[in-house]
Amino acid sequence: MIISIASGKGGTGKTTVATNLALAVKQGVQLFDCDVEEPNVHLFLHPEITRTEPVNAPVPKIDLEKCTFCKKCMDICQFNALAVLKKDVLVFENLCHSCGGCFEICPENAVIEKDRSLGVIEHGSVKGISFIHGKLSVGQVMVPPIIKKVRSYTDPDMITIIDAPPGTSCPVIAAMKKTDFILLVTEPTPFGFHDLKLAVETVRVLNIPCGLVINRVGIGNDEVNQYARKENIPILMEIPFDKKIAQIYSRGEMIIEKLPEYKEKFEALFKKIVQMIEKNRENNGEEK
Repeated sequence: MIISIASGKGGTGKTTVATNLALAVKQGVQLFDCDVEEPNVHLFLHPEITRTEPVNAPVPKIDLEKCTFCKKCMDICQFNALAVLKKDVLVFENLCHSCGGCFEICPENAVIEKDRSLGVIEHGSVKGISFIHGKLSVGQVMVPPIIKKVRSYTDPDMITIIDAPPGTSCPVIAAMKKTDFILLVTEPTPFGFHDLKLAVETVRVLNIPCGLVINRVGIGNDEVNQYARKENIPILMEIPFDKKIAQIYSRGEMIIEKLPEYKEKFEALFKKIVQMIEKNRENNGEEK
């Protein structure tokens, strides 16, 4: 069972929901922080890191002794990562998406693969939770390969909770694809409402069931609730705009540990998610 926790807008409380939900789950759980540009789950759970491994991506290197400057590699590249000059070939590594087209099409075998370091992923554990997060290196821009590497460690026998990046771009798609459920976290503000609509459109393209957590209830207006009712999106949990919760968050502590009544609320949230996943599987004729 794979649950991705996402949002259209940053700062809605994804990490708060992801960490507290993981702690509330009584069975074996994996928690992946896929917001690799600015991972912050570790700031709240303080896992013991036991292993670090690099994440690399292949990029082209041109053997100018073999190259005939035919421009076939440049023409096939959809990202303008290659520029063929009269007697040289410029490679813009930051634009390369490692598709391999230039390696395959070169008639002279003048394109050689070399590794480019994108970042690292770190493995650890805390309070019975298996933890993995990715870290994008400073100056790098290729996020999806690191997210895919983190997700490659998904254990089918465990419950996997993914803290996805904010927004609706390629990194978010990499974190949400092939999951069983997407939990969208939003806030009842004009910005939260606007970006929630974008996130819902993205989820529907992926055809994955979703539900909603509304954080900071009590500020803003009722547009999010009205939209959820209109679009038939279940509101699975509401978290009030509460000074106590804000103080707990600001200290990097867990809500369910400081406010025991929220342990039951996050347990109930998990049960609702499981029920929706099972119902979706039944509707699709899949086994539980």
